[in-house]
This record gives sequence, C-alpha cells and structure tokens, in this order.
Amino acid sequence: MKGYYFITDSKLSRAGNESDVLSAVSCGVKVVQYRNKNAETLQMYQEAVRLREICRDSGSLFLVNDRIDIALAAEADGVHLGQSDMPCLAARKLLGHDMIIGVTVHNLAEALAAESIGADYLGVSPIFQTATKPDAGKPAGIRLIEEIRTEVEIPLIAIGGINHCNAGEVVRAGADGLCAISCVVAGGRQSGSRWAVRHILCCGQRKRERRDYEASGDFCGA
Repeated sequence: MKGYYFITDSKLSRAGNESDVLSAVSCGVKVVQYRNKNAETLQMYQEAVRLREICRDSGSLFLVNDRIDIALAAEADGVHLGQSDMPCLAARKLLGHDMIIGVTVHNLAEALAAESIGADYLGVSPIFQTATKPDAGKPAGIRLIEEIRTEVEIPLIAIGGINHCNAGEVVRAGADGLCAISCVVAGGRQSGSRWAVRHILCCGQRKRERRDYEASGDFCGA
C-alpha cells in the first residue's frame, strides 16, 4: 500500500463523492476509503456499491470507514477502524483474513498494539493541524512517523493537514502513503482536484526516490 490514499468527505466536497472518486482513480490513486458520517444506512450502502464499482473498474482498493456491515454488504476490500471503533481482533473474526483492516493510531504504543493483533496497515494521524476532522487531536508532526517507522513493518499512511507543500517531507520521514483531503475535494473544479492529486503524488515520489537513494549508500551529500 503506497502512494496517495484517498478519503471521501461529503461535507467538504463540491462535486460529490462519486465525482471525487472518479477524479482520484483517473489520477492513479490505488486506495479509496469511503467515509460518510452523516448518511443513513441505506444511502451509505447504495453509494458504497457505486464507489466499489468505480474502484473495481480502475483496479483500486475500496475500503469503508468504521462500518463493517457496509463493507461486507457492499463487498468492499476492507475497512478502516479508529481507536473508538470495533477492536481489530473482533473485526477480523467477522471479516476473515482476506479483507484488509487498517487502524488509526496516534502514538507508538497504539501502533505496536495494532500491528501485534493483525492490522494490515496503520493510519498515522494527525501529522499536522487539520480542520477536516475536529476531533483528530493535537498534531504529532513527522517525528511520529519516524518513531513508528523504526518499530513496525506494516505500511504507514500519514493523515492530517497534508498538502503539496509538505507531502515530500512526510514521505521522507517514512510514510508509505499519505492522504490530503481538503486541498483535493474542496478545490472547486474537478480539474483542480486532479492537479492537486497529481502534484501530491509527484512530490511524494520525488522525495521517496531521494530517500531510497540515500539509504542505498550511493548518496554523497550533493
């Protein structure tokens, strides 16, 4: 799991979730998380089915935030769980071993615990100040990514206040992927969203290549 990890946000979006997801996958996004805190169950199920089809047609993974029932009913690829959601172990009993389970973590202890009980990846949050999720907590900075990266082996997805200006810094710290919600879905026009996704992907890729080059021992400090 690498690159840009897209999360829907119907409150911020000006084009709608389906349009946003179509725009994201057209830019090469390979992981989409469907998050909709305000929809009724029927509406959420119907929208999840449509988004799953978009993702399936593009070869992208489709995950559902929190709602294990919706993930199962819509035949999603997995779920993403927060610290106050159903525990990862209990979710695994319901989902089996073929579905992906991601867990949000805010510190090293939570990261180690999630990995030990079978999480497939971690959402490390919040890295920077964000208004997208008011209850996200105090920003941890890239130091948290660096700290967790040295202790866990599963993929890390950085979330919270990330944009084209700091995306490279986040990847350089050890994140395998990142999510930037507001600068993509609230941009107004679809073309603006596409530009934002491409730019963030490029920033992260350039920094990743430089980090890998340094780690190879061939880097001379130039």
